[in-house]
Amino acid sequence: MTSDRKGIAQLTTAMILSGTLGVFVVESGASPFDVVFFRVVFGALALGTYVLSRGWLRDHGFTPRTLGLAVLGGVFIVFNWVFLFESYENTSISVATVVYHTQPFYVVLLGALLFRERLTAAKAGWIGLAFAGLVLVSGVTPGDFTSGGTYLLGVGQALLAALLYGLSTLVTKRITGVRPHLIALVQVLVGIPLLLPFADFGAMSGTSAGDWGWLVGLGFIHTGLMYVLMYAAYARLPLSKIAVLAFVYPAVAMGMDWAVYGHHIGLVQALGVPLIVLASLKVTLARTPASAPAPRTAAHAPAAASPTATRAASGA
Repeated sequence: MTSDRKGIAQLTTAMILSGTLGVFVVESGASPFDVVFFRVVFGALALGTYVLSRGWLRDHGFTPRTLGLAVLGGVFIVFNWVFLFESYENTSISVATVVYHTQPFYVVLLGALLFRERLTAAKAGWIGLAFAGLVLVSGVTPGDFTSGGTYLLGVGQALLAALLYGLSTLVTKRITGVRPHLIALVQVLVGIPLLLPFADFGAMSGTSAGDWGWLVGLGFIHTGLMYVLMYAAYARLPLSKIAVLAFVYPAVAMGMDWAVYGHHIGLVQALGVPLIVLASLKVTLARTPASAPAPRTAAHAPAAASPTATRAASGA
């Protein structure tokens, strides 16, 4: 198998796993805060074991500045998971995932607002098209604004999760000389003390072995294995292929939501999906010269490229 084909297989597998995340969250039966708390606990065990086995802690490359940035990015990414999982409860896995997949546009807008990164007219136009698609996909009607229902809250939670993702990405982009696995490890470790005050251990006392299995899976499969596969793939693939394969994630998530729970988006909502997909590809590929990770090797890939690509691809 060629390096390119291996990368495609790795990233496709990672995106398929990412698409099953919503089912693991819902089937665990735990509250969003409890789900994320145990995800970071088991995720830290998985990533920590992998990093230790590779001997990467000896020459980690962190400085006080970059470690601080990794910690700050971890705060954003952990609460991003909380709001996304809460959105699953108030909308559906399908709607929450597609709304959440507006993440790349927040990166562009926040970069222009906070760091004066260049925002071209073309990018602004594609972002406008994406948010037109978002309006269609969300399925929000004027009645939702007057009724104060949970559905509108869920759409807002998915958007807030995407915004927190954008902030995490912008912070992480400024970390160089550190392996992305180590940055991810720091971020999940940050989540343990951060979420400890919100974890309801009393509610978890009656959790069955099966429910614990879903939580362990979120840590070892969706945080350990999935991240390792993605980072390996990013070292082999150009950004163009990464951007296209990223949409395996929402496609699988929507399929799982329909197969397991019978949820599916309506015809009008479905019209918004290609608008978001097209706009995301245009905006992402427009940044190819600055962010493509393909020319770098896995052993020396700066974190400024790999984690950014990772979160653009999955966010979850």
